[in-house]
Amino acid sequence: MGAVLVLSSIVFFQYSRTPQGNTNELPKSDKKKVWVAPDTASIPKSKEGDRIRYGRDLIVRTSKYLGPQGLVMNISNGMNCQNCHLEAGTKAFGNNYGSVASTYPLFRPRSGRLESIEKRINDCLERSLNGKPLDSLSKEMRAIVAYMEWLGHDIPKGHRAMGSGLVELPWLTRAADPARGKSIYIQKCQICHGNKGEGLKISIDGPYIYPPMWGENSFNTAAGLYRISNLAKYVRANMPNGATYEKPILSEEESWDIAAYVVSLPRPKKYFRQDWPNILLKPIDHPFGPYADKFDEEQHKFGPFIPIAKATRN
Repeated sequence: MGAVLVLSSIVFFQYSRTPQGNTNELPKSDKKKVWVAPDTASIPKSKEGDRIRYGRDLIVRTSKYLGPQGLVMNISNGMNCQNCHLEAGTKAFGNNYGSVASTYPLFRPRSGRLESIEKRINDCLERSLNGKPLDSLSKEMRAIVAYMEWLGHDIPKGHRAMGSGLVELPWLTRAADPARGKSIYIQKCQICHGNKGEGLKISIDGPYIYPPMWGENSFNTAAGLYRISNLAKYVRANMPNGATYEKPILSEEESWDIAAYVVSLPRPKKYFRQDWPNILLKPIDHPFGPYADKFDEEQHKFGPFIPIAKATRN
């Protein structure tokens, strides 16, 4: 995976029960072309523009400001937001921020309530960056929100731009295989992310060029990317370096198997008791019970998912 791999979990819009959910269903007018981020040269030269630019810098260099040696505070694991939200949250199907302003506040089944942009950002900090939340009135939070609102200022309220979230990916007809995934990872991913999934830093105390895929500095077990379908979708459209949703490099099966390998390895454990208050809305690939069906955690984590999906629909 020779590019900065999404960390986050922060998969802003992936909350449907299956990969074939309506995560990109929009009015026809919104499907004419994939969203393209506005040029940063158009950010106004004003106090508000300064806030937007600072917000973008926080996304690109999160570790510089909020990491273990952060200039502002030490509340995250050393990864940068753009390790998950590629190209400062602007890449199509790279978990971008284009539709954040137009869709939030948003009801999310994971929390069971209407969430603000601030709540969603803090979810990323606590889960994908395995850290602590920002005060919603802090300079840093206001800057990040300002940047996201600027990115999506041309998208009508209630609409989602084409290219938001992650690509569609059908369920495998078999369980995803960590052993196969390991072989592919060694061939195509470890050159950037390391043979121990440790990632690559500029220097010992510097930021990550390529983020860790497992271990103490990676995303924790409560992150959205710990769900295998989210990680497989992300990998399919963005990994290794040079892949796009139009020209993927890995096959669908390879993407599933790599995701299986990555989530099978140790990482920080974090549990939010309040998650999924209605278990009927829990995604079928959520790796922790309880479930509203008879299938065990192993199958919910790796599949095969089609039997679960059929049982859920009945």
